Amino acid sequence: MKLSEKLNKPENLLLAMAFIMPLVFSVWMVLLNNFVIEKASFTGVEIGILQSLREIPGFLAFTVIYVLIFIKEQRLAIISLALTAIGVAITGFFPQVLGLYITTVIMSIGFHYFETINQSLTLQWIHKDNTAHFLGRVLSVKSAASLIAFSSIWLLMEKFSWSYQNTYLLFGCLALIFTLLLALAFTHFPEKTAQTKKLIVRKRYWLFYALTFFSGARRQIFVVFAGFLMVEKFHYSVAQISALFLINYIFNWLFAAKIGKIIGQVGESNVLKFEYIGLIAIFVSYGLVENANIAAALYVIDHLFFALAIAIKTYFQKIALPEDIASSAGVSFSINHIAAVVIPALLGMLWIINSSWVFYIGAGFALCSLGLSMLIPKNPAIGIELRSQEN
Repeated sequence: MKLSEKLNKPENLLLAMAFIMPLVFSVWMVLLNNFVIEKASFTGVEIGILQSLREIPGFLAFTVIYVLIFIKEQRLAIISLALTAIGVAITGFFPQVLGLYITTVIMSIGFHYFETINQSLTLQWIHKDNTAHFLGRVLSVKSAASLIAFSSIWLLMEKFSWSYQNTYLLFGCLALIFTLLLALAFTHFPEKTAQTKKLIVRKRYWLFYALTFFSGARRQIFVVFAGFLMVEKFHYSVAQISALFLINYIFNWLFAAKIGKIIGQVGESNVLKFEYIGLIAIFVSYGLVENANIAAALYVIDHLFFALAIAIKTYFQKIALPEDIASSAGVSFSINHIAAVVIPALLGMLWIINSSWVFYIGAGFALCSLGLSMLIPKNPAIGIELRSQEN
């Protein structure tokens, strides 16, 4: 079974995979805090450890370059997508601390390998002039998939009283079926530029590495602790958390492609400065908030800023040698997860003492990112990686 020539294009495969991943991962993410608190009696310590374990495969994402010696990138993306689906499908069958740790690692290996390869393929297959807009389209597709997932969770669990186990199983199996259909439907697309099959860390990419590091550290605080705050402190239900995610993804669905265009027009430096200033204010507010409605508003606004992180990827695409992209994608994911492996566990212990301190640390990470963003040139290119190199 092959798609027609008109549809059988690399960008359509990327968009199709971009739909499947959030369809299954969103279910794992939105149910997690309620599932672990209700079924496994997690505290901040256990959730911190679980999230640190989840990020270990992300830290090891650089190993993807060695796997590519034996498996083509496109095929590895499909395999990784299938592994993610399997990990989510079996999560509900293990409502104990150790079981949740194991199923999380299985899901995470697939997720992080897929995201690494997906980023590499996007930067290789999509022309530089179109990347920001295309990444915006990808976010829109991801948001549409997430909207379907969150709406379905609300309907199944709130109206039909489905169990966690059945919900995880349903979406995991759906994603696995869709992935198998993709593998059958799309032809293999040849590489435009032969990729270096060894680990590459270049001094000239240091600013990209630094931005990626702080982005990973900062994102962990949102992903792990902002959601946990909503459940533990303000007692949000699965339906209420799903509603917050629905609001977030409706915005991305409607506006992410436009945001991608704006990045192409105003430049990476200006976009990232705006993002980091906003995030400093949001994290400080998290530390002070005592009202559930205000906390919900912060949660939504915080998520809206994620679309702006496209600018880090487009900055790298403009300064990178074409043959470095696959290797650098693995390196960047590992750098992104250096802090992510340590931060959830350490801040999980700090959370028990004073949860506000966790968010003030997040504001500090955003401040560091703001300083780095000022070094990005107005027109990044190979040989012009820093503002000081512009004439």
